[in-house]
Amino acid sequence: MIRIEDLHYAYNADQPNPMEALRDIDLQVGEGEYVVIIGRNGSGKSTLAKHLNGLLLPTRGDVWIKDMNTKDPQHLRAIRHTVGMVFQVPDNQLVATVVEEDVAFGPENMGLPNNELRERVDEALRLVDMVPYRTRPPHMLSAGQKQQVAIAGTMAMRPSCLVLDEATAMLDPRGRRHVLETVQQLHRQGITILAITHFMSEAVQGTRVIVMDDGLIAMDGRPLELFGQPEKLQDLGLDVPPVTQLAQRLHRRQPSFPGTVLTVEQVVEKLCHFPEPSEVAV
Repeated sequence: MIRIEDLHYAYNADQPNPMEALRDIDLQVGEGEYVVIIGRNGSGKSTLAKHLNGLLLPTRGDVWIKDMNTKDPQHLRAIRHTVGMVFQVPDNQLVATVVEEDVAFGPENMGLPNNELRERVDEALRLVDMVPYRTRPPHMLSAGQKQQVAIAGTMAMRPSCLVLDEATAMLDPRGRRHVLETVQQLHRQGITILAITHFMSEAVQGTRVIVMDDGLIAMDGRPLELFGQPEKLQDLGLDVPPVTQLAQRLHRRQPSFPGTVLTVEQVVEKLCHFPEPSEVAV
């Protein structure tokens, strides 16, 4: 799906003092993966994301989307149909005064016939559970619902890959949960997901986690592998999910309890099957 080779990017590259944001990035993402990208502020996460559908072009190196090079202007339209983007502030992506019209905006500009346009809007609204709100004005929705509409508008373009750049950062816990449930559902349907987040509890939902630092890929692996290295993550200015911190404290008290657990459900399961739960204390 995505192939990145020797990617370098500098802001103001033609100025006397360019700011290098990405360097030596080599990365491949297969179809159907759920990749979460984490890293402290300024590590290059969003800059990398904007290269995936041609919003930014490499200063050096290449980005390929399904064998289409983002540097080739003839491929740019097809690339943007393949990779959909959802950003941090949903209001910046809402353009119409009615939800269903907003979802229709992208595919309508593709020149689709009315019957196919209606089909895509209906399908996208069902995907995000927003059918009951189709005739509502977007400004009357909660922040989480607005983000659902932004995702629906992107999915109405039928991309193969969905990139979420801090898409839950502005949401309360309920809105965040609804958006994450939608993303999980899309992934189960075969959509490739790349999600940028500061929330470690969201990172564990991916099948793969990439840690960026100072424009480089510092770590890349399965969540269980990465979050089992808390000292290395802390050196990179990050932390492990709270549930994993709890598991590590339990492990220090009772070494037979696993030290790397990623979800509340896993902790509960381990405690329920622990031979002497009364002796397990934080």
